Amino acid sequence: MRREFGVAIGLPEPIHSQLQGWRERLGDPNAADIPPHITLLPPTALRDYVLHDVEEHLRQVASAEEPFDVHLRGASTFRPVSPVVFVPLALGISGCERVERKVRSGPLARELSFPYHPHVTVAHDVGDEMLDRAFAELSTYDARFQVWGFTLFEQGPDKVWRPQRDFPFGRGGLPGPPEPGDAAASSG
Repeated sequence: MRREFGVAIGLPEPIHSQLQGWRERLGDPNAADIPPHITLLPPTALRDYVLHDVEEHLRQVASAEEPFDVHLRGASTFRPVSPVVFVPLALGISGCERVERKVRSGPLARELSFPYHPHVTVAHDVGDEMLDRAFAELSTYDARFQVWGFTLFEQGPDKVWRPQRDFPFGRGGLPGPPEPGDAAASSG
């Protein structure tokens, strides 16, 4: 059986709720199904028998990484190629690119439809008026957080993406929440 998986960096609070709220207010039809995130591996169909190898691969990738900072600032768009407005990274691009390359190797090796560009989508599949509004109103958005690791997500039959397992950096990839006191490291 083939199931859809993805790997992403979740956003901590209050950033998660802020950007989730924007998606909802803008009428993004995917707002309830896709939590705000920075993609490391786009939706990828996998067979059940490879899941153990995939999780071991992700554990090894995470265990070799260290936390890094991300600064989300402003708004940008992929228009006219794609009807998307997003919050770009002003800091943390190289960290995301490095982790993405490692994640998208071994049992998760695959080609991409577009070059990798770390970002957080805030409006997709909405009309031009809403895309313009998102671009204008988020132009001053500014938030920082520390990336503690990444999460394996699975898309359910209802098309909702749900976290399956966290892979914290530098801790041997053992599942579990960030260390106590590391409030900026909660998964979105």
